[in-house]
Amino acid sequence: MRVALGVRYLGRAYEGWQSQLSGKTVQDKLEAALAAFAASPVSTLCAGRTDSGVHGLMQVVHFDTEVERSTNSWVRGTNTFLPEDIAVQWAQVVPREFHCRASALSRRYLYVLSQSPVRPSVESGRVGWTMYPLDGEAMRAAAQILVGRHDFSSFRASACQALSPVKEVRRIEIRRDTENERCRWYFEFEADAFLHHMIRNIMGCLVRVGQGQARPEWVQEVLDARSRLIAAPTFSPAGLYFLGPQYGPEWGLPPEVTLGSGAPAYHGLP
Repeated sequence: MRVALGVRYLGRAYEGWQSQLSGKTVQDKLEAALAAFAASPVSTLCAGRTDSGVHGLMQVVHFDTEVERSTNSWVRGTNTFLPEDIAVQWAQVVPREFHCRASALSRRYLYVLSQSPVRPSVESGRVGWTMYPLDGEAMRAAAQILVGRHDFSSFRASACQALSPVKEVRRIEIRRDTENERCRWYFEFEADAFLHHMIRNIMGCLVRVGQGQARPEWVQEVLDARSRLIAAPTFSPAGLYFLGPQYGPEWGLPPEVTLGSGAPAYHGLP
């Protein structure tokens, strides 16, 4: 049978999602825990690979197995063998036609940015940081330039393996939670798919605009150039969270990953 899991993790201690020879990735830890619980090897696929230091609030994976367990047992049993910064949230048996990556209709990320004169300490690794005040209206104007279907080559890492740089960004929302010197900025992104480092490269450009180092219209120039040479440097992975994919209701998955079922859960954010 095919089983889907929802997984949350802090990425700071890991070399990204995808399995590596070092064994220090989220996939390596999850597959080891699943194998220990099922007493047989388990190979997983994920909805969206995350880089080293990037966190997952609702990663979705699937795997095929001949081992029969209740959904509650897949959750509690697997978590018994996982490190404390990775935890399965739910499990569900799905049709063989379901594919966590190919069946996803969209993907969502959130970047949490601390604006403060002093760098983060207890929140280190969980938030990005800028010591300079940011202009929210300027960043929102710049972000709207990127909404729509575009060639995002200027925001693509050289190691990106995507077949095409053309993606459809459906939404970028920017908000802040206070009006004083120390505040949090939240940047939410939704697209059909993302390129390698795409959000971190966009963040570098938005922060440059927010700091007044470039006009919002400059982002259009970056987009049109289709070259990383004109864009801002790649921003830190520390504040980036994969909010998860969204699927059609026909799969019967939990509300947090079902299209139109409401906003994603933000509990656990700094």
